[in-house]
Amino acid sequence: MLHPKKNDSIFMIALLSGTLLNPLNSSMIALALHSIQQDYHLNFSTVSWLVSVFYLVSAISQPVAGKAGDLIGRKSLFIAGLLLSAIACFYAPLAPFFAVLLLMRVLQAVGNGTLYPSGVALIHQSIARSRQDSALASLAICASVMSAFGPTIGGFLIVWGGWRSIFYVNYPLIFISLLLALFIFPKDVKSKDFRLRNLVRQLDLPGIFLFSVSILGLLWFLLKLSEKVSWPAIVMAIAASVFFVRRESHTHAPFIDIHLLKSHYRLSLVYLLFILLNIINYCLFYGMPSFFQGAMHLGIRESGLMMLCMSLAGAAVSLMTGQWISRFGPVLPLKTGSLFTVAGALMMTIMAFNHSLLLIGFILLLIGCGYGIGTVALQAMMLREAPETAIGTSAGLFQTCRFLGSIGAAAILGVVFAATITSTDLLILIFILAAVSVPAFLISLIFFPSNR
Repeated sequence: MLHPKKNDSIFMIALLSGTLLNPLNSSMIALALHSIQQDYHLNFSTVSWLVSVFYLVSAISQPVAGKAGDLIGRKSLFIAGLLLSAIACFYAPLAPFFAVLLLMRVLQAVGNGTLYPSGVALIHQSIARSRQDSALASLAICASVMSAFGPTIGGFLIVWGGWRSIFYVNYPLIFISLLLALFIFPKDVKSKDFRLRNLVRQLDLPGIFLFSVSILGLLWFLLKLSEKVSWPAIVMAIAASVFFVRRESHTHAPFIDIHLLKSHYRLSLVYLLFILLNIINYCLFYGMPSFFQGAMHLGIRESGLMMLCMSLAGAAVSLMTGQWISRFGPVLPLKTGSLFTVAGALMMTIMAFNHSLLLIGFILLLIGCGYGIGTVALQAMMLREAPETAIGTSAGLFQTCRFLGSIGAAAILGVVFAATITSTDLLILIFILAAVSVPAFLISLIFFPSNR
């Protein structure tokens, strides 16, 4: 047990250097999409797979990694994730074809996806109980800050060394984390029950497969809409979804607990609101940089600074919302966040006709505040509505909803910005965001009427 504070500090440096890779790589790509699209001569529908695939693989790899770490050891899994990330970041910039880059992005998501669950487990294993809460809070705060600054960091890196530099910048973090982890992390105690067969038994592999097929089928259908209607893709998605729901309703260890969703409708509404909130956030997070560069002809550096308005606002208010919730409960912050989001989405109609950077910055700041408040409020509401015996499962589903919202946003952007990125396309996107934010606001008003 690493009780001395000095050892704890070194331990956290090793841990944070690794766990920051996921928020860094998921956010920096926002400024790189336009450059990658130009280099490989792609449309936005195709290049958006870099976002969709990353989140889909993350949604699957994180719960799998949590169970794998319990069997093979958290230190071994953490180091394996760092090595996979290093391999992906070496070959991605060298990719001669987009398919190779996409494959390296998948490998990067697998590597990054193992780091957070194994990192949390290592904190519980190695940090004194009295300091575990502050260690976990540091993990969450650093992830939020890195997500906030990711687009800006990516923008400056791309100006300096092209889009390939967003992969190379991983190496200092990987090196620090790997070097310290080898010497600081406690040795794994091999489980006597470890067998690959045991790991497979604990994983709902058929459920994971059906979940992946349903999401991929829907994505394929939506991203091909600009060219033709792909009936096989939507039929595959619907069939996989039906079989997925049926299986998850009857298996003992489901990938997604359908019974939990059926028996706790307010918890299900929390998940729905979180998906909708993330659709809005990531539509802007990944869509606006491409609009700034493609339609407004802003430079990469300027685009990154514009996105900082939204990301930094979200990170700042999320720190204050925790105290607000502890005094007044999560319902009022939830409604306030929904109000900010719907107001910002409706005000965006002005952006289609007025490209004032000051106005755009204010609207992005407003929506960023809505996302920051809403995320913290929904997390608190999730903990309130979840049964005591299913807190871990409920928290895992909450994270899955973030990924589903991100995937949905990538699909929407792939459809709207498929051929061109103009003010007319932005107006269509704004209508979609309004159609998502208004129901979310109404749900927060009707189904969460008062603190309980």
